[in-house]
Amino acid sequence: MTLHRVSSFAEWLLSHRRSLLFLLVLLVIAGLYAGTRMPVSLFPSVSFPRIVVALDAGDRSAEQMQMEITVPIERALRGVPGVVAINSTTSRGSADVDLRFAWGTDILQKVQQVQGALTQAVSQLPAGVQFRVRRMNPTRFPVVAYSLTSDRISPTDLRRIARLQILPVLSSVSGVRQVSLQGGQVAEYRVSVNPSRLAALNLSMQDVVQALSAENTVQAVGKLQARGRLDLLLADSRFKTVDEVRQTVLRTGTNGIIRLDEVADVRTATVPNYRIVTADGKPAVLVQIYQNLGGNTIAIDHRVQAKLAALEPSLPKGITFKRWYDQSTVILDSANSVRDAILLGIVFATLVLLLFLRSVKLAAITLVMVPAVLAATTVLLSVLGMSFDIMTLGGMAAAVGLIVDDIIVMLEQITRKLRAQGHGPRTVMQAAHDFTHPLAGSSTATIIIFLPLAFLSGVTGAFFKALSLTMATALIISFLFVWLALPLIADKLLGERDAHAENTGPIVRRVHQGYAWLMQRLLHRPLWTLPLIGMVIGVGVLALGRVPSGFMPAMNEGGFVLDYQTAPGTSLVETDRLVRQVEHIFATTPEVATWTRRTGTQLGGGLTEANQGDMFILLKSPQGQQAVMDKIAERIQTEVPGFELLDMNQPMQDLIGDLSGSPRPVVVRLSGAGWQTLQALAPKVADALGKVQGLKEINDGLVVAGGAVDIRIDHVRAALEGMTPAGITQQLDTLLAGSVPTRIRVGQEMIGVRVWVPQQDRRSLADIRQMMLRAPDGHLVPVARVATLTRVNGIAEITRHDLQPAVSVSARIEGRGFGATIGDVKRVLAAPGLLPPGVHYEFGGLYLQQQKAFGGLMLVFVAAALLVFLALLFLYEQFTAALAIMTAPLLAVGGVFTGLWLAGQTLNISALMGMIMIIGIVTEVAVFYFSELSVLRAADAPVTPALLIEAGINRIRPIAMTTIAAILALLPLGLGIGQGSAMQQPLAIAIISGLAIQMPLVLVIMPVIYRVLLNVGRRAAAQ
Repeated sequence: MTLHRVSSFAEWLLSHRRSLLFLLVLLVIAGLYAGTRMPVSLFPSVSFPRIVVALDAGDRSAEQMQMEITVPIERALRGVPGVVAINSTTSRGSADVDLRFAWGTDILQKVQQVQGALTQAVSQLPAGVQFRVRRMNPTRFPVVAYSLTSDRISPTDLRRIARLQILPVLSSVSGVRQVSLQGGQVAEYRVSVNPSRLAALNLSMQDVVQALSAENTVQAVGKLQARGRLDLLLADSRFKTVDEVRQTVLRTGTNGIIRLDEVADVRTATVPNYRIVTADGKPAVLVQIYQNLGGNTIAIDHRVQAKLAALEPSLPKGITFKRWYDQSTVILDSANSVRDAILLGIVFATLVLLLFLRSVKLAAITLVMVPAVLAATTVLLSVLGMSFDIMTLGGMAAAVGLIVDDIIVMLEQITRKLRAQGHGPRTVMQAAHDFTHPLAGSSTATIIIFLPLAFLSGVTGAFFKALSLTMATALIISFLFVWLALPLIADKLLGERDAHAENTGPIVRRVHQGYAWLMQRLLHRPLWTLPLIGMVIGVGVLALGRVPSGFMPAMNEGGFVLDYQTAPGTSLVETDRLVRQVEHIFATTPEVATWTRRTGTQLGGGLTEANQGDMFILLKSPQGQQAVMDKIAERIQTEVPGFELLDMNQPMQDLIGDLSGSPRPVVVRLSGAGWQTLQALAPKVADALGKVQGLKEINDGLVVAGGAVDIRIDHVRAALEGMTPAGITQQLDTLLAGSVPTRIRVGQEMIGVRVWVPQQDRRSLADIRQMMLRAPDGHLVPVARVATLTRVNGIAEITRHDLQPAVSVSARIEGRGFGATIGDVKRVLAAPGLLPPGVHYEFGGLYLQQQKAFGGLMLVFVAAALLVFLALLFLYEQFTAALAIMTAPLLAVGGVFTGLWLAGQTLNISALMGMIMIIGIVTEVAVFYFSELSVLRAADAPVTPALLIEAGINRIRPIAMTTIAAILALLPLGLGIGQGSAMQQPLAIAIISGLAIQMPLVLVIMPVIYRVLLNVGRRAAAQ
């Protein structure tokens, strides 16, 4: 480097001081503005490569549904380009077909292709088949939800208020995709026909249905044009009141007319409902708000609250609003925790500067630079279309330590230059220019490790790309600010007094002397370093064997979902009785703030059997959530026999697992045999897995529907009576389920009129057998004469995988890691006699996702190491230097495993991200050491032990400063302070653990290895 270049660089910086600083200030201001406009959500906006098709074909048995509907649909959808797997679940009259695609697929295009394939396939299926196509993404869970309860207003009126007054207002909120309602009752007019009176008057149910349909009409009958007007003529016979319904004429004759009220009781009622929804144990209507993908959750929540506050005065008195779920509180708590971690990191870094450099001015520069870098980073994140979520905010918090590293090394370089040359007009600029090459090299080594992460797929790529992109962006901005802005600010603030400040004290001199004494011996006896290297490797390998493996870090969200069921075939009334006992447990648990429950339906809106459902329990505080969940689960198991607790999950963790395929860690999919064989095998496999330590809540995968009554129509007997099976089925449907032939407008609602037989006339099979059917010629026929009624036990849902029968036995893991548990599961499944010949198994669930994620991250680790090695070769053009430098970060990986083990963490994808990042971080420090060595070494001069020692002495203080500052900056995340830090806690602990052994690796081990490699190279060249 020539003095002319230094002078030119300095002149250029100084001559453009105002424009450069103004540009950087503009970036900061733009970042602050962009931060107020960026969407805020819990997770990054991710579209999972999964589409679910819901099929509805009325009342059919599971076997009939599978043969006639599910299998043809599966075959049609298998032909959609890009489908990598297809699963189906078939129940009575309904089925779900789950399509999986490769990550990166244009899912919107696939939705259109799936809809096209379904349209063609449905045309060849039995009439009445309906389908609904849903693409899976995080917005399928509500972002905010309210419960409406009242002691004075009926469930019917409560739902009417929610549907007509609340739903339209909230649907208009910007960013809201959908508002759904659950619970309450829907009003209808009930026409309960007396079969005896009907028969005595020689009338049929069909006569009643036709009369109601014909008398409640409105029809245009022409137009009247007169006196300059054109009027539409309407013939209107619509019912206005329930009394008019009662007066409906069924027949006229010589004996007068027969009205409806002579053969039926007409009154206001509610639509038959086999679902129960409550809040805090009271009948409730639940209002659930869903956002658009990429929406601003915080803004949506504020707008919803404002709309409800404005609407509340117009609502009837006596309605209790309670917010039972609010994703924005989780987001805000997470953001506040990350904010606190960033602020604490900045404060700790400033204290480190004050301790080592004893300069308030330099500390003030750090206090200004770190927030400025983060603000400017926000500009790029906004341009890239990203949002503030726990991944981007966590990336910013994790980047603080690396940003502080850049600031510290530049400030230390400037102060060294000032103390060596004194304060001159170009001293600071010369120091910055001299440091450009090592600063660029170290920054490149850190940033380059994020490049392979761009190719990650699966859940890991979906979530951690946002974190890695945030950190890479922050480091690029940090380099620009430290390279351009920091020298200009330091040149303005630092003066002659700073050039003559005390450089070293007695402690520093003793450290230098001790380091020189140690290195003189190790450089002459390099084998003495082998015990230290062996200890790092050995303890790391030992720790790796002891660290349990996992998938995603657990995060306390302050609430959880409880899935439950009672025995198959249990009535809704009996299930409700058991669930109310569980609700009493919630009411007597002081940590519970509120809860909602659904029976016969699900939180996501899907229908289930009357003996199944779920609950959402909101806690007063997320602290100690797992202990509260365990306490509630234990009380349920001991106090409510007959109530089976299926799962207890936190909503977002459950959602991620659900979107990926299954929220359960262990899923063993059995296939290779017929459905009957698999159905008998699944409980045996579940019992065998029950012996595996750590497996809890084992589910055999068989979902048994409630019992049924098979009404088998005899074709011959029906024909002898002059009837057809279709006609008999239609009459039975009207008698038992009811027919809604017309609707009456009441205010803003259309109220249905249901015709059926009173409940007391069909309470038992004997009642149904004695029901009278009317033949075409008018004579009456009891059901028992043309049909046989048989009670059928519950039948399990039929599950298939890739067009073959399959059943999945699943379980949760408690107190153990994935690896050890799955190893025991494999040994159990390999036991002789458990699996019949031809039956094979494969793993799914979170374990499969973990294996894919770990495989991808291992490839990223190797790619990152190779890229860093390539960057080092480009920087120094020496294999010996590149190999010596790479030993430090690779050995630091042993420290990562040791730290995770000592901290009681699991080896999950967050920890692996930290392990990958430590490669770049340690390499950055090693680059500064070699840059110092290059400055000390004359051209082509040999590298002597004295030079290696002097380079180490010169870098001890800056390496100690950056190491301590980075550890302290990451400490709040590593300690898991706050609700949102759990996702980044393993990452922070991994980085801190690598940093903890960074100094001896870079200052001691690396110089010795470099010296050995140089000697080996010289001997090889001499030979």
